[in-house]
Amino acid sequence: MIIGVPKEIKNQEFRVGLTPAGVQSLVAQGHQVYVQSQAGIGSGFSDEFYMQTGASILPDAASVYAKSHMIVKVKEPLAQEYPLIQPGQILFTYFHFAASKELTQAMIDSKAICIAYETVELPDRSLPLLTPMSEVAGRMSIQVGAYFLGKAQGGKGKMLGGVPGVKPANVVILGGGVVGTQAAKMAAGLGANVTILDTNLTRLRYLEDVLPANVSTQYSTSLAIQECLPQADLIVGAVLLHGAKAPHLIKREDLKRMSPGTVLVDVAVDQGGCIETCRPTTHENPVFEKDGILHYCVANMPGAVPQTSTLALTQATLPYVQQIAREGWNLACSNNQALANGLTIYEGKLQNPALAILFDL
Repeated sequence: MIIGVPKEIKNQEFRVGLTPAGVQSLVAQGHQVYVQSQAGIGSGFSDEFYMQTGASILPDAASVYAKSHMIVKVKEPLAQEYPLIQPGQILFTYFHFAASKELTQAMIDSKAICIAYETVELPDRSLPLLTPMSEVAGRMSIQVGAYFLGKAQGGKGKMLGGVPGVKPANVVILGGGVVGTQAAKMAAGLGANVTILDTNLTRLRYLEDVLPANVSTQYSTSLAIQECLPQADLIVGAVLLHGAKAPHLIKREDLKRMSPGTVLVDVAVDQGGCIETCRPTTHENPVFEKDGILHYCVANMPGAVPQTSTLALTQATLPYVQQIAREGWNLACSNNQALANGLTIYEGKLQNPALAILFDL
């Protein structure tokens, strides 16, 4: 198979779809790999490094799309990339379709094969291609939250861990999945007072056992969330509904229950956000203020740490890339139910019922 790796063009996105090590393994298996010039530079991989491992370098994205049977990316195609996509071409990337009807319709119209990283799902309901980036985003949510709590950045002026004789900040985490767990670990490690809410009692029992003593678990209800808001200094939205739009757990009117300078980090923004006042931001302009509350809603948080996140992502995606390249998308999805779960659109047909309902398609 001919595999193409274009340069990511989303604002401040420095990750790349394949590492030179991934290229080397695919070439060794008889495949051909085209990489757009400078595609890996943000992750620390030069064109020369790719060439040493067997890739051919092409000057622009149009050339990569034109020559490739399968495109391996990190982020969803943007509008300027839509015309480059060919009928029957395989696109393997994060799509987060639930956040954009325009993207969903464009991919249906393209008649491409769209396999979404975020909905590749194992029998135990884990998401192997979302997990590594959720780990990065969960840990980053506390780093950026702690920074924006600084007065100079518009926050309250609190240090997460406090100091002897001064109470630590209060961190509230909505969701006890991968993002929430990693956020809780980081916040607890910095000495914050952490509350993590979830509706899965089995998960809460597990978190109670494995997380430090400065982390409290609480069953998530609307009332429980409301009661947490007045004392919260940093709130992390970490809710995921597989392949569907995230529910709004914090509404616009709830902002008045918070004290000015509270920081909201909505990691669920790429699935529509779990905070009603959330709107996607970029690493260039990551925050905005609404009713005195600071919102951090960057839709590609791991893109800020590409030398970590590219390696974490590509070591997870490579076995699936290899299987698709070896067997073709149809047979690979027949032989691997996890991949079949990720198959969202093919040849103009939408496969995901939740998206069909959400967008009335």
